[in-house]
Amino acid sequence: MSRPDPWSDPVTETEHGAPYAGPPATGPVPPWSAPYGAPAPGWPAPYGAFPYGGAPYGAPWPPPAGPRRPGQVIAAAVLAFVQAAVVALASAYVVLLASLFTLSGGEAGFPADGGALATEATVVAFVQVASVVALVVGGIMALNRRSRAARQTLLAALALQIAVAVYWAVRLVALVEGAVGPDPSAVMLFGVFCFAAAPAVGLGLLCSRAARAWFAPAAEAAPPGR
Repeated sequence: MSRPDPWSDPVTETEHGAPYAGPPATGPVPPWSAPYGAPAPGWPAPYGAFPYGGAPYGAPWPPPAGPRRPGQVIAAAVLAFVQAAVVALASAYVVLLASLFTLSGGEAGFPADGGALATEATVVAFVQVASVVALVVGGIMALNRRSRAARQTLLAALALQIAVAVYWAVRLVALVEGAVGPDPSAVMLFGVFCFAAAPAVGLGLLCSRAARAWFAPAAEAAPPGR
């Protein structure tokens, strides 16, 4: 006759087994055994514990980015810098031409009014150098300041370039009319057109709606964007 099972008889005393030794070492750790607030190994992190890139819940948010400078303003400033380089190079040639007329002294092969041409070339070179400074200052102000003065400075510098281009167009046509030989007025006028192209485009960009809104008086108190 087999020995009866002690669990089948409620009167029979049971034997005490070994104490609970915990989960197996190779098994997953249950979430209730981990410290409060820390995710248990092998279990997903609680909702909101590491939002957006692993930062703990309650970490300070980064400051909001400021308004971005319109591309029209950046392009106008870049065109101003390019025009400044072109005008600086042209001014060097004008100064060289003025020196040549001054040294000619009415010699054969030079115009009789060489002194007057030298004075005119000197004045034009001075105006062009001043316009180079205005272009650089206006471009820097437009890229670093959000004010009406920055826009007006760059507008004035670009408009001065248009005036210089008109002067050169009129002056070159007058010189060609008194010259003897083939008429190079078409080539010269094309050069003047190229000279005025960059400032004309820059003026159009600064007159766009985005550029006017960026330099509006209400926006002067706002911090400049990138």
